Amino acid sequence: MTVQKLLAAYAAGQRDFREADLSGAYLRGADLRGSDLSEASLSGADLSEANLSEAYLTGAYLKGANLSGVNLSRADLRGANLSRANLSGADLRGANLRGAELSGAYLMEANLTDVIGYTPQ
Repeated sequence: MTVQKLLAAYAAGQRDFREADLSGAYLRGADLRGSDLSEASLSGADLSEANLSEAYLTGAYLKGANLSGVNLSRADLRGANLSRANLSGADLRGANLRGAELSGAYLMEANLTDVIGYTPQ
């Protein structure tokens, strides 16, 4: 799926993008709140400043993605791979991170208030 098709489908009301391959996609500032991106491949994608609040990203592959300043409040990230992802300044309030892989993730100034399944170290 191309970025243009995804954004057009979202604008038309579609929210189901499960298993989409968006590796390396440029989605900076995109509004995808409430989307279902479960099992999607977003490795190396630029999602900085995007709105993914209340999105379903269970099992999503976000390794090395740029998620700086992204809104992931109340997002479901259970089992997602966020290793080496840049989450600086990200809003993760109330997000579910149970079973998520965060090794090497950059979390400087991320809001982790009420996050489920993750204890900052």
